[in-house]
Amino acid sequence: MEKKISTAVIRRLPRYYRYLNDLLKVDIKRISSQELSERMGITASQIRQDLNCFGGFGQQGYGYNVEVLYKEIGKILGIDKRFTTIIIGAGNMGNALANYENFKKRGFDLIGIFDVSPDKVGKEIKGIKIMHIDSLSDFCAKNRVDIAILTVPAQDISEVAEKIASLGVKGIWNFSPQDLKLSHDVVVENVHLSDSLMVLGYKIAQRG
Repeated sequence: MEKKISTAVIRRLPRYYRYLNDLLKVDIKRISSQELSERMGITASQIRQDLNCFGGFGQQGYGYNVEVLYKEIGKILGIDKRFTTIIIGAGNMGNALANYENFKKRGFDLIGIFDVSPDKVGKEIKGIKIMHIDSLSDFCAKNRVDIAILTVPAQDISEVAEKIASLGVKGIWNFSPQDLKLSHDVVVENVHLSDSLMVLGYKIAQRG
């Protein structure tokens, strides 16, 4: 039976990947769990437990080979694969995401942008013409779409998400205010930027 990895562990993997990339940039070739702990603010035992979920990668008395660990975590995260991506909603958030340079570096290829506004349809973002959402079904029939990024108003999210899911999209990255629960077998990642901002506000308030 396949081992079940907790969501908390999976959510820490991109952070490990980022810190390891920083180590490679300054030519650090190996690091112990304790040294990594001091840099990341995670206990050494937590780091060992997390990495042991995927095989460990460390050597007793040596620690971790930074480059090897970086590549292995990248494989776990699917960095070595390419994912085709579309954006639904070409407002401020959609525009910002379309212009985010790290998407392509991380293996996410933006191939389509959709909206309903006559003011936006036909214009271009990063060389990609914004299409009307009515053309979405035809587009998905002609192109493999792995991930749809949603930045639409809350009142439209359920209908748009169900339509996307029915077209064979594998995953949805939802930036809309409402959490998604779909009847289709689609992976959904809900992102709430305001939650993170409120946590920051709480931490500042506690200091006061």
